[in-house]
Amino acid sequence: MSDYRYVILGGGMVAGYAAKELAEKHGLKPGELCVLSDEQTPPYERPPLSKDFLTGKVREDEILISDQAFYRDHGIDLRLGTPVTSVDFDAKALRTDASAGGVVRYEKLLVATGASPRTLDVPGGNLDGVLYLRSVEDARRIRERATGGGEKRVVVIGGGYIGLEASASLKQAGADSVTVVLSGGGLLPRLFTPEMSAFFRGYYERRGVHFVADARATAFTGDKRVTGVVLDSGRELPADLVVAGVGVAPNVALFEHGALAVDRREGVRVNEYLETSVPDVYAAGDATNYRDVLFDKQRHVEHWDNAVEGGKHAAAVMAGKREPFVHVPYFFSDEFDLSWEFWGDADGSDRVVYRGDVDSAKFSAWWLKEKRLVAAFVMNRPDDERDAAPAWIQSRHAPDPALLEDAAKPLPAA
Repeated sequence: MSDYRYVILGGGMVAGYAAKELAEKHGLKPGELCVLSDEQTPPYERPPLSKDFLTGKVREDEILISDQAFYRDHGIDLRLGTPVTSVDFDAKALRTDASAGGVVRYEKLLVATGASPRTLDVPGGNLDGVLYLRSVEDARRIRERATGGGEKRVVVIGGGYIGLEASASLKQAGADSVTVVLSGGGLLPRLFTPEMSAFFRGYYERRGVHFVADARATAFTGDKRVTGVVLDSGRELPADLVVAGVGVAPNVALFEHGALAVDRREGVRVNEYLETSVPDVYAAGDATNYRDVLFDKQRHVEHWDNAVEGGKHAAAVMAGKREPFVHVPYFFSDEFDLSWEFWGDADGSDRVVYRGDVDSAKFSAWWLKEKRLVAAFVMNRPDDERDAAPAWIQSRHAPDPALLEDAAKPLPAA
């Protein structure tokens, strides 16, 4: 049995940034922190998996949040390949496989179990070459298949983040053909307006990516290895590799029958301090459903920034700095030579104002709700727009729509 002041359950981005926060800002002493991860790699950045790592521009050691020396120098017990089999909140104890150390006790626990890809339950779903992208091992496997010898015909299922980024990266990595299957007609429908979706689709098509809209994959064909994707229309797309990005599910099975308040789709429920329903237990990242005080709603976010900032904030609260998590939701992405950012929450907005030409690669979009700015998208625009977006959302600013529409005039300081 081992005893620690802090234990982090999970080895993803929340764990990596929470460990840095405790070590660098809150006086963590050697032997006080244990990180339990079922992965074989120390905590690493996830965004490169569908971008530069997938194209081979960066190495595995370059995406680590901290190298092995960081954990060793700060006396952090980083246990890789160590799945947790049960949690006893009354005893403040986690049980691991006996060969991995048995029971680990904590004073304060951070749940950072992340999420796992949803899979397609269709005939042929287990064929070799039908892959999902979540871990560095997944990205390595996809990259090897996409860049090996012979013709490489790739079919990507889904038009969300994974679909957009993976299709661009695989085309850049040298795939002969890349086809994206969309269940609806647009890309990133939860963020993009129809006009924005049309721009991105055209941009991709000019670079050789094909789209099949309003279609679902109903089966995969092949003998042991995938050779095609059958759509609900009956059409079959030839495929040497399939990358499916159809969403993720929070990893909460360990807690479903215990004292922790969880939702199978939304994750562990936490308040504005990232505290769970169990004393001395906190949660952050993809596995959580947190109280967003800016928008006065419970929010479930699956993105890099939420894991980074949530991990750091939870660590600070665990260390005694009990302040609410006040944070403007933030998303970013890079595809081909495009780089864009999105802040806020456009749900319920009643007006969208564009700044710049939506048919170009240089525009921004601003969502208003009862005149107040609630969300903004910025791509290749001046820094005053990047600065104004999160500040105005947080301050509940009501900008002049005429000023927003006039791209020739700089925005005032936030």
